[in-house]
Amino acid sequence: MLKVLIPTMMLFPTIWLVSPKWLWAATVTHSLSIALVSLTWLKWTSETGWAVSNSYLGTDPLSTPLLVLTCWLLPLMILASQNHINPEPVNRQRLYITLLASLQTFLIMAFGATEIIMFYIMFEATLIPTLIIITRWGNQTERLNAGTYFLFYTLAGSLPLLVALLLLQQSTGTLSMLVIQYSQPLMLNSWGHKIWWAGCLIAFLVKMPLYGVHLWLPKAHVEAPVAGSMVLAAVLLKLGGYGMMRMMIMLDPLSKELVYPFIILALWGIIMTGSICLRQTDLKSLIAYSSVSHMGLVAGGILIQTPWGFSGAIILMIAHGLVSSMLFCLANTAYERTHSRTMILARGLQLIFPLTAVWWFIANLANLALPPLPNLMGELMIITTLFNWSPWTIALTGAGTLITAGYSLYMFLMSQRGPTPSHIMKLQPFHTREHLLMALHLIPVILLVAKPELMWGWCY
Repeated sequence: MLKVLIPTMMLFPTIWLVSPKWLWAATVTHSLSIALVSLTWLKWTSETGWAVSNSYLGTDPLSTPLLVLTCWLLPLMILASQNHINPEPVNRQRLYITLLASLQTFLIMAFGATEIIMFYIMFEATLIPTLIIITRWGNQTERLNAGTYFLFYTLAGSLPLLVALLLLQQSTGTLSMLVIQYSQPLMLNSWGHKIWWAGCLIAFLVKMPLYGVHLWLPKAHVEAPVAGSMVLAAVLLKLGGYGMMRMMIMLDPLSKELVYPFIILALWGIIMTGSICLRQTDLKSLIAYSSVSHMGLVAGGILIQTPWGFSGAIILMIAHGLVSSMLFCLANTAYERTHSRTMILARGLQLIFPLTAVWWFIANLANLALPPLPNLMGELMIITTLFNWSPWTIALTGAGTLITAGYSLYMFLMSQRGPTPSHIMKLQPFHTREHLLMALHLIPVILLVAKPELMWGWCY
């Protein structure tokens, strides 16, 4: 654990002491070396399930893929932000990269925490840098409104969780994940216990987000700068899924009856948000709503509480993290050149940027779960386990899959095909940096096709 956490802490002096000329190169190199070191976590040697560095920090096969994803994303965020942060004063550039590095530190400590209360504190701490990134570096004046939505939705969901955790500490005497799974199952039968059950999960369902409490997400995504959108889609939403997986283990007797409305909401949300995507004109908004749709499937897989459901959920979380982050990068490259997110104003880009059209095509195919990519593997496992629970769910998940294919192709055709408008003829060419960025998103997705057990080995 410390082999990654300490170099991440060392990133802060690097950012502030390196000369302005080498700021971007040094931070990208440093963060990429952290990402490469984190890959050693994937070689799992522990027999007990947990590899613990001290009593508060440890990794297990559930948190490891998410930790590696977090570390992999920081160099990509810095690469993606370079163009639009470069014109600013150097101290502001340093502050921006510091916020990204602090976000990575909090996320590593959240995913690596063995105490649930430490996980909760880090879960809340990630709000601060994200909020500053959205409200300070966002593109439009709406960003303050988006920041308010983001803050209040998340906080309103999280406060019941804090009370629920304090009650759990009072009844079991411990909040350590290492111990609590072996403690006596709680005898939960009163109405108060049902409210406690809801309190434990609502914070994570807001963060996922579940359809119905998802309104903060499109606003935050649309207004955030590219790094904010990337980290929000790729890692912060996964905090919700990870927290739910950790909590579901303890909530067992009650969950049998109480999960029904949440599963129905998640499945209905797949269809509703997919249909909203078909009506979007704003590119970033479309990608944001597609995230809600995918995370609805993940929520269904986790709430069903079977090994297949959990495996499918974690595979889909990792695959969706990389693919949606790539889509936001592509949307940003188009926005930096055309200064418009409206798809109808910036269409026909395939003629001008043919290689970028290839990246768009591959990213869209990954988003609609093309075989043999991990997106399909995760979706199929969740759809199968839901079908096993109730055959009627196939109508909702099947329709959701069709709608996903529809809006992914709609996004590709609207942004890349068609006649090129006369007002976007003189655009600056793509940089090697941007092609490298897309490749670093796609390579892990393609490599996971060859060795998917890196993600799901913990279930068996």
